[in-house]
Parts: sequence; structure tokens; C-alpha cells
Amino acid sequence: MLFTFLLVVQGIIAFVLVTVILMQRSEGGGLGMGGGGGPSGLMSARGAADFMTRLTTILASAFVGMSIILAVLAATQHRAASVDTSLVGKTTTSEPAAPAPPAEGDALSGAAAAASGDAQAPATQNQAVPLAQ
Repeated sequence: MLFTFLLVVQGIIAFVLVTVILMQRSEGGGLGMGGGGGPSGLMSARGAADFMTRLTTILASAFVGMSIILAVLAATQHRAASVDTSLVGKTTTSEPAAPAPPAEGDALSGAAAAASGDAQAPATQNQAVPLAQ
């Protein structure tokens, strides 16, 4: 329950962080406001850039912190592993599939057939790889 809540908060932080980053101008003007003189404050170009930079730093720090917290929670949770056994023992056909015939001269197929005692071992085997030593 806590993990799910923190995961949702992490998603919200990520969305807001992307939004704040996209709102900034690449020249550092912030919020797309033009330059020029005027009173320094939040609504001036420089004040908006400073605010956006601070907000980006805070959101990025929160994102990294939440990532670490979520990683620790995920590592320490000991949930019982559950395996879906609803398909065990069910087959789509009533007879087993026939094995594929080995290719002629294929050393690996010949070795596999010889190891399994298959009577359909290829007649000519590649002698470049010694199989029985």
C-alpha cells in the first residue's frame, strides 16, 4: 500500500519536473519572458529564471530521493513468490510432438541423437569435431 502510494507520488513528481524543465528557455530567460530592465522580483525575467531553476533543483532532488526510497522498499519487501499453475498439465494436442529429424552431416545433431540413443542418427557425421574421446 505504501509502495503504491509512493510510486504514484514519484510519477507526479516526474510529470511536474518534465513540465518545469520544458517551461524554461534554453537561454535561461525562464517562462519565455523577454529580457529588459525593470524591478527585480518574481515576475521579472531574472526572478522567474531563478524561481524555475530553484524549482527544478528541488524537484530533481525529490525525484532522486523518492527513487532511492522506492528501491530500498522494493529490496526489503519479502512477498511470497506466486507462480501461476493454471496451465500445468494442459496441452493443446492429444499426442506429443515428433522431434525434428537431424540434419545430415550436422555434428551437433548427430551428437545429440547419439547421446539420447536415437536410432535416427545421421549416416554421415562431420569428422572435423571428434565427438567420442
